[in-house]
Amino acid sequence: MRERSRFTMVGLPVLVFLWTIKGAFPAHSHWKPTWPSYRVPVIVPQLTVNLDKPQFDAEAKLEVVSPCGPSCHKSSPLPTYEEVKDYLSYETLYSNGSRTETEVGIYIITGGSTGAQGRSRRKRQIYGYDTRFSIFGKDFLLNYPFSTSVKLSTGCTGTLVAEKHVLTAAHCIHDGKSYVKGAKKLRVGFLRPRLKDGIKGANVSSSPDPHKMKFQWIRVKRTHVPKGWIKGNANDIGMDYDYALLELKKPHKRKFMKIGVSPTAKQLPGGRIHFSGYDNDRPGNLVYRFCDVRDETYDLLYQQCDAQPGASGSGVYVRMWKRQNNKWERKIIGIFSGHQWVDTNGSPQDFNVAVRITPLKYAQICYWITGNYQHCRDG
Repeated sequence: MRERSRFTMVGLPVLVFLWTIKGAFPAHSHWKPTWPSYRVPVIVPQLTVNLDKPQFDAEAKLEVVSPCGPSCHKSSPLPTYEEVKDYLSYETLYSNGSRTETEVGIYIITGGSTGAQGRSRRKRQIYGYDTRFSIFGKDFLLNYPFSTSVKLSTGCTGTLVAEKHVLTAAHCIHDGKSYVKGAKKLRVGFLRPRLKDGIKGANVSSSPDPHKMKFQWIRVKRTHVPKGWIKGNANDIGMDYDYALLELKKPHKRKFMKIGVSPTAKQLPGGRIHFSGYDNDRPGNLVYRFCDVRDETYDLLYQQCDAQPGASGSGVYVRMWKRQNNKWERKIIGIFSGHQWVDTNGSPQDFNVAVRITPLKYAQICYWITGNYQHCRDG
């Protein structure tokens, strides 16, 4: 009871506008794009119940298409506090096929620190000249930040965000109604140098081949998917919650990228975002790209980064100045979801969409990783 007395429940208006305390705007001619400070709420489990085992009967889809564009999302009514709690509740899938549902509470700590669905869509999400870069050679692939990108056995991409955790898109695991067939024995692939046979009779039986790479796979122990995705089923609401966290059965022993609360588009360095993924038109290649953000809502970033199915689940990141540590730092600020085709007054528009890590989503994902809300106060 003593611990609960430190919490104060907040209503929706406070939740929605839990935003920047100190902005990242220029103060002089030598301004550095700086990570803003945020008031991050606390999200903690309240009740966990067992569910029936899932069927794993959905077909894995490497992209999600929604007819609701920026103006549609901006005009949608704000959810109520109870609806937000419901969306941020989550299912956990375990490697033995069992699953649970967890209801959450949302608090602040007082006294502490602070319409054209029937029309065919493009199969290629390339805008004009293809600006993607395939990353070759172990000197790049095995070094940060490219080494944080991993491949899911369902065909998507993920990003290392902790010693045993991978952030990806929810639709890579669950289609909104059911878990995909490959989710029961989900694995995460890490690119490694391929070993080649040594010379017969030599003491060394094998040596790394610097020109060829292969995937080494680690099984997933459990998966968290927000109920906002499951209830939304990739519609207007569901698109905002297209993210999932995977916990591996053993540590991956690689450098990972921290998550962070997404700044507004005008706060991003050059207004650009970056991400790397395993696009399915370049099998076995890690593909890097960057582009400008075209529009945004509170939950989504709209851009036209060239991308193909398979890149879904990639961590969208930026590099900004961390004032507290006096150094530059990259952080994951979103999850690449996929393609949107939108008919705006009879004029078709194409967007690739990323889900923003808002203060609420940061608090949720951070708690999934650490299990301790005290470690999730700085977004």
